[in-house]
Amino acid sequence: MSIKPFFPCAGARALHAPTRREFIYSLGASLGSVAFSSLLAEEAKKHPLAPKQGHFPEAKAKNVIFLMMEGGPSHIDTFDPKPTLEKLHLKEFVREGKQVSALQGGKRYYVQSPFKFIKAGQSGADMADNWTHLAKVADDLCFFRGCTVDSVNHPTAMYQMNCGNRFGGDPGIGAWVNYGLGSLNRDLPGFIVLPEVSYPQGGAANWSNGYLPASFQGTPLRAKGSPILDLTPPPGVSETRQRKNLDLIAKLNTAHAAQHPGHDELAARMDNYELAFRMQMQVPETLDLSKEDAKTKELYGIGNDATDSFGRKCLLARKLIEKGVRFVQLYNGSWDSHDYIERAHGNLVRGVDQPIAALITDLKQRGLLDSTLIVWCGEFGRTPDNGVRGGTAYGRDHNPNAMTMWLAGGGCNAGHTIGATDDLGMTAVEGKAHVRDFHVTLLRLLGLDDNKLTYYHAGRFKQLSQFGGTVIKDLIA
Repeated sequence: MSIKPFFPCAGARALHAPTRREFIYSLGASLGSVAFSSLLAEEAKKHPLAPKQGHFPEAKAKNVIFLMMEGGPSHIDTFDPKPTLEKLHLKEFVREGKQVSALQGGKRYYVQSPFKFIKAGQSGADMADNWTHLAKVADDLCFFRGCTVDSVNHPTAMYQMNCGNRFGGDPGIGAWVNYGLGSLNRDLPGFIVLPEVSYPQGGAANWSNGYLPASFQGTPLRAKGSPILDLTPPPGVSETRQRKNLDLIAKLNTAHAAQHPGHDELAARMDNYELAFRMQMQVPETLDLSKEDAKTKELYGIGNDATDSFGRKCLLARKLIEKGVRFVQLYNGSWDSHDYIERAHGNLVRGVDQPIAALITDLKQRGLLDSTLIVWCGEFGRTPDNGVRGGTAYGRDHNPNAMTMWLAGGGCNAGHTIGATDDLGMTAVEGKAHVRDFHVTLLRLLGLDDNKLTYYHAGRFKQLSQFGGTVIKDLIA
């Protein structure tokens, strides 16, 4: 057998909303068995990732490119200037309220931003002046300063931002979106992840299918070497031979499935074998950036040491969206700058600024920005204070009570800044909303209703927001 599944099926069978076949099967062994055989054949004709109509057909967004800045970028040093900190710089910090993290113990000092800020675009968006490329597309961005989360620890905060649940095990946002809308290309996974060589904190659970069927899990492309293992058939194995192998396996698996109703993992594995075969035709061409013209590569910063890596990810994300991939998530890290924030954040911004601006510009030129929602965020913000530091060594600690994210395209309220933090950047005070509300809003931009996009598991209907949320209307045009 020359084709191997390139991503694992879920390890345990998940309960889900009863289908017609399961309902009939539950009425009794004999009647259920007869009904099951008929329904199995009927449902097998429908691909689990077939495109579906959303709850709000008028929604503009059809795809998502999610830019995850792992580690927690500082809002105070990127898009939320705090002039008050200039007056308080290195004066002793006086805490109000309880300490939420061990990182916040000991004697601490106010820290000003090492970056200067500008007003960018006609909208006058606040940006640190080292965002030289992103400033040119400022009017395409919608900034949200009111988001809050529940955790100060990286893994749990990452899980909450990506899956809605701090403790892992739940489906990633991309899995939910594909569950709700299906995929636009049967020959590619509907949810693709472009991680760093080192996976983010929390690992692959950040893009898991959780309790959803295995078909909806994210497929990571390796940052080095072959993007997907076993993508190329062994020497001497023809396409015809692979097809015959698959047909035989499918015949045996179908017979086995008829004797074991509700075996989701087997069905998913059968789908994965077929998808792997089809991907051998499409993936190499899709991942090949050599055929892109020199002007496009230059736009994304490909060939420049600072921007080459993330530039390739952004260009690949555009190609994947063009091919019909529903949800693409890009990782960049680590933004966990506890010290030397000027150097650390400076280098990180330098690496992503041009590629992100190029992605927005490129999508806009191709008429794809209106239908593609871009999200930029981390897992939490940073504090206005830090421990004992001297010279330029100061940085910032984790802050779940204030962070900045931004959206572009996909029907978002471009050219506006929503919400505000206090004078120090410690707490969101205007337009304050929990991350679950952001998740509900993201789904709404895609035409999905979080209260209707549910899945029956462990005795109740579950949803991305965990137990409901409120749409942040100001984020929607």
